[in-house]
Amino acid sequence: MNYHDYNDFELLSYIAENNEEANEIIFQKYEPLISSFASKMYRYCKNSGLELNDLIQEGRLGLNLAINNYNYTKNTKFYTYAKMCIERNIITLAVQSKRLKHRCLNESIPLEVPEAEKYKINSFVADKRHNPEQQVLDYEIEKEMTDKIKNVLTDFEAKVFELKLASFTYREIAGILDKDLKSIDNAMQRIRIKAREQLKTA
Repeated sequence: MNYHDYNDFELLSYIAENNEEANEIIFQKYEPLISSFASKMYRYCKNSGLELNDLIQEGRLGLNLAINNYNYTKNTKFYTYAKMCIERNIITLAVQSKRLKHRCLNESIPLEVPEAEKYKINSFVADKRHNPEQQVLDYEIEKEMTDKIKNVLTDFEAKVFELKLASFTYREIAGILDKDLKSIDNAMQRIRIKAREQLKTA
């Protein structure tokens, strides 16, 4: 089998019949798309602890998700759906890595400190704002609100939202998503309106 001889619908039909070769072929077909987007994302999240291969692997998981969940009755091309799943997976991993890096830098405490500095750590430990249970609760509340907002966004808006939450600049977001700055700005305006509506009902 050669992927040039089959369209996506045919390959998906064979995969549904547990044809391993068809499964390998569709991964081969979409590998350039995965590698291209992973490489682009990698340029924007260097020094975050991620390797390029981590992003590529996440893109493959996105493709696998698309294969297993594609619904041809929704009149959406598989390519469009697969591209969305691949990009979302890669973006999510990059965002999580960037957030984790910032959190570690902001919340880390040196193990050895001068005697004069110990009172600061005692204050830190006693400070309820840094209570682990409170941090978990705050995180859960933030995640719940973020998910609620993402549920009313388009796919493009959701990607912009995720990247903005991770402190990417408008210019970086435009580069990652192959859009001009005006498109990103317009998306952010729509996101703010939708977010306000969701927060009103919270």
